[in-house]
Amino acid sequence: MHLRTLARWPAAVAAAAILLAATGCSSPGNSAKTAAPCDSPGVTPDRITLGFVYSDSGGASGAFSSARSGFEARIGLANAEGGVHGRRIAFQQRDDESTTTVNTKVIRSLIRDSSVFGLVMSSAVTGGSLDYLTDAGVPVTGLAAETAWAAHPNMFSYMYSSSPEIISRYIRDSRGRKVALVTSGQSTLSSDAVATYSQSLQALGLATVAVIPYSASADSPDRVAREIAASGADALLGVTAPSDFATIVEAARRTGLHLNVSVALSGYDRGLLATSGPALAGVSIPVFFRPFESGGPAIERYRGAMARYAPEALNPDQQFAMFTYISADMFLRGLELAGPCPTRAGFIKALRAVPDYDAGGLIAPVDLRDNAGRPPECHAFVQVNPAGSAFDVPQERLCADGVVR
Repeated sequence: MHLRTLARWPAAVAAAAILLAATGCSSPGNSAKTAAPCDSPGVTPDRITLGFVYSDSGGASGAFSSARSGFEARIGLANAEGGVHGRRIAFQQRDDESTTTVNTKVIRSLIRDSSVFGLVMSSAVTGGSLDYLTDAGVPVTGLAAETAWAAHPNMFSYMYSSSPEIISRYIRDSRGRKVALVTSGQSTLSSDAVATYSQSLQALGLATVAVIPYSASADSPDRVAREIAASGADALLGVTAPSDFATIVEAARRTGLHLNVSVALSGYDRGLLATSGPALAGVSIPVFFRPFESGGPAIERYRGAMARYAPEALNPDQQFAMFTYISADMFLRGLELAGPCPTRAGFIKALRAVPDYDAGGLIAPVDLRDNAGRPPECHAFVQVNPAGSAFDVPQERLCADGVVR
């Protein structure tokens, strides 16, 4: 991933890139014993075929490597529970190789040649396909890693960006008052992110005392640490890759600099702890679903589905597996609401009318009627423990209005 994804999807910036219900993820209805006849694309009397497009190779494959497992786990669970309105869910998957050109090619092939009903996507290179999918009226759920998703009524996501207001409130609640921002480079997107966060911090009475660009290939982390110390900062916000942030935090610690709070916009990945855990000790990270460490029925349902239907994922607690699991769950919800003879237009209308989608307790309720392009109202936070070996959960749900719900 690169900085474009960083600015929109803090959970994915490592490569560039919220609650509890007793029944777990939303379960598609299967009350119809015999499916109604239907001639919509991808729909037969006994099955509905979806397309699944994700980045299995190329530059973003590291971040998206667990996406297939999350998708297969949710579809497998749905089929084990009887499918949707008596139809089994089938799918065809395609790798877009992390490029816009291939993404466009495979999506057109799935719609035109394979006649799938709709798509679940886990990719950050979908921009070349959005107009085509909208013109064709194809329903899509997935990762809104690009701002253009918000302008397309057939595209659904529960999460479009992080909330600067919530992150700023978390910093203030953690006794941060003077904030230094570390960024990846000096791109326009980085500048826009800095401006947005600086404005949000200021609205809460906090000051941005330094903005320090950092490039791992050209800059000294000790130099950055000295600039942070000289600024008088008592809080640090990383608008950068988690590995880079770890380097900066470690350098700041060597200088004896004491910070009340350090927040990285990404890094919720146990794999990262294996390489950078001690350096990230004490760092907080926003999470856009119920943290794995919180447990509960919704998380256990997810883990059970992963173990049974995606056994290749030896560690199910991976954020992109969860992102895609939720995207698949959202598509299943749309199919359920579209009725025994689903049409693409009926799916889009029905899913867009849902006021409280929560993936069965995995996320804070989202109003799909008007959430396009808006940050979620609440985030969870995790914090790397003092040994750097695990994540603790200091804040399960902090909301933009300051209320813990």
